[in-house]
Amino acid sequence: MAEDHLSATSRTSASFAIVLADETLTLLPERAVWWATQKTLFIADLHFGKEATFRAAAIPIPDQTVQTVNRLSALIDETRAARLVILGDLIHARKGRCLQTFETIAAWRGRHSSLEIILVRGNHDESAGDPPASWKMKCVSEPHQLSPFVLKHHPERGDAEIVLAGHLHPAVKLTGTGRDSAKLPCFLLRDDVLTLPAFSSFVDGASLRVSAADKIYGICENQIVCLQ
Repeated sequence: MAEDHLSATSRTSASFAIVLADETLTLLPERAVWWATQKTLFIADLHFGKEATFRAAAIPIPDQTVQTVNRLSALIDETRAARLVILGDLIHARKGRCLQTFETIAAWRGRHSSLEIILVRGNHDESAGDPPASWKMKCVSEPHQLSPFVLKHHPERGDAEIVLAGHLHPAVKLTGTGRDSAKLPCFLLRDDVLTLPAFSSFVDGASLRVSAADKIYGICENQIVCLQ
């Protein structure tokens, strides 16, 4: 896919509020969306067990599951979220369903036992399988209605609806003077579809081909940069 280079300009803040379907959603630099009126956090693409999948192929990758769940715990505690929605790709692959990874996540779930969790199945979930029942996650197929939004994994536009999705792991490449450049994870708002960056730091972002109608919100040094 070709990529467009943007200049880092305009508005920067620790978070950024947008209005969709008359609801305020706050884009967070922690790679999440906060819907305050419903006490709901949205994240996408955790890809738990990806490191274990690599290790099963004799590629020595350090496990990052503890760091990932600790990041998520901090976000839940900060927002006091009552509900967490995962927009697909919770578990990376069947080979990632290892004991160490699952014990870490089960312990994390125990610390947040009152939290409602909805998983919108993604393409990796279809092949990896649903999480254990002890994790107490409601697993649904796309599209899933959470009025006024439609929740999907694949960022596909619907008819007269606002879609929240993942899958793309969107990123944007910035260029500056002296041939400086940087690739940032970002939120992409395109054709009434808000695509979230991957919550996992162990996935590569796909650099976007940007159109004039797109809204791009990059994540840089714990801040949201509104690029266009």
